[in-house]
Amino acid sequence: METGFGTMTEATHVVVLITAPSREVGRQIADSLLEKRLVACVNMIAPIESRYLWKEEHCTDEEVLLLAKTRADLFTEQLVPTVRSIHPYEVPEIIALPILMGSTDYLAWIDESTG
Repeated sequence: METGFGTMTEATHVVVLITAPSREVGRQIADSLLEKRLVACVNMIAPIESRYLWKEEHCTDEEVLLLAKTRADLFTEQLVPTVRSIHPYEVPEIIALPILMGSTDYLAWIDESTG
């Protein structure tokens, strides 16, 4: 098994941040993404405290944060619509951060597990 780190000029893999109002909703989103092979792994961090502005109001809520690892090419056309179809928020957080470097065997596992 290769233990080196691959580098790339354009990110081919991403970590997607998704907040959800509860563990139940977080699990529904994670399970749907896994069943459709749109992600290789989803970590759920809970609880988190979110403070934000919504419709000119300062809000504070307890949420869960999903960290999903996937390929960049699955984000826009498949992952985002899947999350939106389940998510109860009017404007859900669905943000992709590029993986600029990662162990080559882990990135290969993401590739094998998705699509």
